[in-house]
Amino acid sequence: MDLLEIIRQLYEERKRLDRAIQALESMQETGQPIARKRRGRKSMSREERQRVSERMRRYWAARRSKG
Repeated sequence: MDLLEIIRQLYEERKRLDRAIQALESMQETGQPIARKRRGRKSMSREERQRVSERMRRYWAARRSKG
């Protein structure tokens, strides 16, 4: 990769960073909270747990009958 291409890519990255910084600064000025991603497992509803339970029950029954 030639030097001019590297420089061009760095300028593009700087533009993206400048836009991100401007967006964050405007959010700070308006008092808008920054959204955070939720970590950890997704909680399942009772119905979802029941479906998973039935599916695993059938899966293990099939495994036992084969072996």
